Amino acid sequence: MTTTNRIMLVDGMALLFRAFYATAMSNYYMINSKGIPTNGVYGMLKHLFTAINTYQPTHVVCCWDMGSQTFRNDMFPEYKANRGAPPEELIPQFDLAKEVVESLNIPNVGEVGYEADDCMGTLSRLYSEHSQVFLLTGDQDLLQLLKPNVRVVLLKKGYGNYAEYHEDSFVKEKGITPSQMIDLKALMGDSSDNYPGVKGIGEKTALKLLLKYETIEGILDNLNELTKGQRAKIEQDLEMLHLSRKLARIHCEAGIDCSLDDALFYVDDDKMSSKFEDLEFRNWKKNILGQ
Repeated sequence: MTTTNRIMLVDGMALLFRAFYATAMSNYYMINSKGIPTNGVYGMLKHLFTAINTYQPTHVVCCWDMGSQTFRNDMFPEYKANRGAPPEELIPQFDLAKEVVESLNIPNVGEVGYEADDCMGTLSRLYSEHSQVFLLTGDQDLLQLLKPNVRVVLLKKGYGNYAEYHEDSFVKEKGITPSQMIDLKALMGDSSDNYPGVKGIGEKTALKLLLKYETIEGILDNLNELTKGQRAKIEQDLEMLHLSRKLARIHCEAGIDCSLDDALFYVDDDKMSSKFEDLEFRNWKKNILGQ
């Protein structure tokens, strides 16, 4: 299917965190004369414009987490409980990042109770019916959203380095389909999101089982074929297996929408310069815009 629209959905949190920690390691916070640290926002914009220059989208939307409490915490209170509070130099940059994105006429999208991933999933499902969608993120979880019109662009170290996935390249590299990613995570758990999956089953075993039985249902229907150890582990953690699958699945029915008219990428140079100058960004034309 050919389409002229190229829509880039941006994981704002992923870009902001990545940019912040890249410079915070050396205590470089770029604090301006108002006492506001801007290192995360500055680096986030550099990531954003580098990707825009690379992929030339016609439309751009930026998606955000809206607070740490989501429907996943309601299901499993320990979800992401292993994450500490953000550093104090990052806290003022959350709102600042959204203001800067707004100054570029890019819509900020988020819904309380959902993560940025869920918003990206919801919008990509909507847009991919008629457009080519690029998901810009650092988060491998989004690979489950791959389909013919949806590509995932994973940020690698530095600027402008990406691992770009489409459905076929994913299947070729991983051996499983994008939707099987959900069952893979349900079996092996996710230490960064702090849910266990089935204790004692790692990625290798989980992949082996999915390659043979395709889904969790397929595995459960053939428990008698599994080794004694595998069967015992799964039976013991059956409830957690089903719960982990619900936690792993990106929710593509969040109550958000963003019209393509609003998402059309068009920067008002005066509005942008005034915001960048106000924040005292140095050398931004060269460093951020690559001019």
